[in-house]
Amino acid sequence: MKTILVVLDGLSNQVALHAMGYLHAECAQGNGHYYQLTCELPSLSRPLYECILTGVTPIRSGIIHNGVSRLSRERSVFHYARAAGLKTAAAAYHWVSELYNRTPFVPARDRHTDAPELPIQYGHFYHDDSYPDSHLFEDAESLRLRHDPDFLLIHPMNVDDAGHQFGLSSSQYRNRARMADGWLSHWMPGWLAAGYQVIVTADHGMNDDRSHGGILPEETQVPLFVFGQAFSLQPDLAPQQTALCGTICDLLGVAHDKTVCRGLLAEPRQ
Repeated sequence: MKTILVVLDGLSNQVALHAMGYLHAECAQGNGHYYQLTCELPSLSRPLYECILTGVTPIRSGIIHNGVSRLSRERSVFHYARAAGLKTAAAAYHWVSELYNRTPFVPARDRHTDAPELPIQYGHFYHDDSYPDSHLFEDAESLRLRHDPDFLLIHPMNVDDAGHQFGLSSSQYRNRARMADGWLSHWMPGWLAAGYQVIVTADHGMNDDRSHGGILPEETQVPLFVFGQAFSLQPDLAPQQTALCGTICDLLGVAHDKTVCRGLLAEPRQ
């Protein structure tokens, strides 16, 4: 099944619990389910992009801080999907391009990617943390409509950017989360109507020191929302961040060797 993964960078579960009104409303109608998961360590962006997309912890992958600028040595969702002949796309921060396509990121070459031979075939990649989420979601929808990808990653940055400027307990951070929820309310109904399975999560959270990277609950506890007919919507699960890659591969129906949170998925129809 075609799948969209939305990674809301820096969204702490503490704020997702009360700020994501649209997502919680979809869950209340039985269209999805909300879970809490704990991110891997260190609770930093580039290491956790790698963890979410490959199922490999930072210590094992070697992507242990944001300055490790090299191609991933692991197989990602993009690689598994391409090996199965599926189409891939991403509207995401440029570190994702550096992990799976080409490094270093050269904006004139890589910002708008149309390269069927690469793991991420079609992409809009940005390198300014203040790049508006509104534009990023429009970039993603443009990729979806133009290329009809089987797997689409959407990765906006404004929640994290507000957290670094103002901290977890600020109105600016909370309102950026509400705005991201609002953009999802604009686009997600169409994705669901088109039959997409949708996962919304975060890489890590945020603290009141305007940073992250440690083990505080506000830094490590993040939301996981799932929507679509492929999900069991079963309560009381304990999904792991390392199982997202394999779970997405199962949704896509592609061969892989990753861990899966099988409880998240509905039993296949006979």
